[in-house]
Amino acid sequence: MTDSKYHQHLIKELARLKKERDAFILAHVYQKPEIQDIADFTGDSLKLAQEATSIDAKVIVLCGVLFMAETVAILNPDKIVLLPAGNAGCPLADAAAVEELRIKRSVYPDAAVVSYVNSSAKIKAESDICCTSSNAVEVVNALKEKQVIFIPDQNLGQFVASHTDKQIILWDGFCYVHHHNIKLKDIRKLQIEHPKAEVIVHPECQPKVTNIANYVGSSAQMAAYVFRSKCKEFIIGTEIGMTHKLKKENPDKFFYIPSLKVCCIDMKLIAIENIIFALQKMEPQITVPSQVAGEARKSLERMLNLSKR
Repeated sequence: MTDSKYHQHLIKELARLKKERDAFILAHVYQKPEIQDIADFTGDSLKLAQEATSIDAKVIVLCGVLFMAETVAILNPDKIVLLPAGNAGCPLADAAAVEELRIKRSVYPDAAVVSYVNSSAKIKAESDICCTSSNAVEVVNALKEKQVIFIPDQNLGQFVASHTDKQIILWDGFCYVHHHNIKLKDIRKLQIEHPKAEVIVHPECQPKVTNIANYVGSSAQMAAYVFRSKCKEFIIGTEIGMTHKLKKENPDKFFYIPSLKVCCIDMKLIAIENIIFALQKMEPQITVPSQVAGEARKSLERMLNLSKR
């Protein structure tokens, strides 16, 4: 069977299983292009969380990493949530432990805890409110507290600190893709090669990178910026999967990445075969203990309600 015929076979089988299982596929924009193309909905963390609350299906297949699947499960306790690659984790989410957060809260008893959605269900349950890279500044500025423990991404925390009068207490965590693999020297090199290109980056990048950007925003905000912009060339400072969405939506524009290392290994674990297997076997299912889910849901719903205003 040729690659083309095999792909068509997979697509046909996936369509059959989706109908049989009454399933809906959510995919993050950092997923492989072929996964984004077969998804019913693609988006960043905020868009996925918002979409998850309105899905009319018995089964939700989350193409992303564990914390995203947990978030969907928390918001949809009556649905089956599948994560096709059960070992797809997130080192950033793993950087925060409940015991450490409790110690930090004891040191800053008057501080609100804002947990980036890139965190475990247990951390969300210990938080006052969640945020995403799209709404982190809005969430922090809406709080009455003057001190905020921002967990776990230090770079997003520093970005928020530059847009608020509140005291931001940073956590020692970061996304290795944005922190280590998006380097200022590589962006400077691209600027020399493409002098007309605008630099747009994710706030998970280090401050020395965000400080020289023409625009800083979440993947969804970056996509909206590019779509509106009259500029035809862009240097993209986020995970490489984002360029697929940008190219599809802007076929007349050009996109440059700092390095081929701007790639999240965990985000690339899912293939179409994994989704088919997950729907065939109805596993791996992602569940969150009821007590943890209940508290985490409060933090997530506070965020979602704020975003509706």
